[in-house]
Amino acid sequence: MSEPSGAHVRAGFAAPADPRRGALGYAAVLALLIVSYGLCAAQPGTVPSPWAFLAMLVTVAIVFRVTRAHALVQRVSWVVLSAAGLAALLAAFFATDSPALAVALSAASMIALLVAPWAIIAHQVTRRGLDVEALLAAVTAYILVGMFFAFVYNLLSLLLPTPLFGDAANDSLGNQLFFSFTALTTTGYGNLVPVGPGVQAVAIAEGITGQLFLITAVARIMRGASAQRITPTPA
Repeated sequence: MSEPSGAHVRAGFAAPADPRRGALGYAAVLALLIVSYGLCAAQPGTVPSPWAFLAMLVTVAIVFRVTRAHALVQRVSWVVLSAAGLAALLAAFFATDSPALAVALSAASMIALLVAPWAIIAHQVTRRGLDVEALLAAVTAYILVGMFFAFVYNLLSLLLPTPLFGDAANDSLGNQLFFSFTALTTTGYGNLVPVGPGVQAVAIAEGITGQLFLITAVARIMRGASAQRITPTPA
C-alpha cells in the first residue's frame, strides 16, 4: 500500500493538513511578537519585564505548536516554559528586582528566542510551494532573530561593568532592541554605537546573520515559486 500524500514526516516535523491553519498560526505568532516588542521597548532600564518574558514564552510555545514539533518536544517545552512562566509571575507579584533574577530572565529569553526561529526553519524546509504561510514564516523567523540578538546585548549589559553604548546614550532594553534591528538590517543610523570589542563583534555577527538570512529567505521564496510553476506529469 502506498503512503498517503501529505503524510511525509521529516526530522520530527509534519506539514500541517490545512495550509490556512499554518498561516493563521504564524499570524498569531507575529501578533504576539508585536506585543512582546512593545513591552520590551517600554522598559526604561535594562532589566527585562516579567510580563514581556511571559509574552515571549507564550510566543515560543505557539511556535512549537504551529511548526508541529514532535509530541515529546512539545511536552518538554511546555513543562520548561510553564516553570519559567511561574517564576516570572512570582517575581512580578513580589516585585523582586535582584540582579540574579534579571540575568536569569534575560538568559532564558535569549535561549527561547534562539530555539524558536530554528523550529520555524526546520518546519519550512520540509514544505514546497510559495504561499502566505511561507512568507509569514520568513518574516516571523527574521523578527525572532532580531529579538534574540537584542537579548544578547541585554545580557551583556547586565554582566559588563560599563554601559553598552557608552555614557552618551541611555542603556535601556528599548535602545538595545532598536540597535539590534538596525544591525540586523544593516541600516546603521549611527545614533547608538556599541562600546568594547566584544559587543562590537556581536554586532558584526548580527549584520552578517541578517544578510545570510535574507539570501536564504529569497532562495526559499524563489524555490517555492519554481515549484508552483512545475506541472506534474501524469503517470
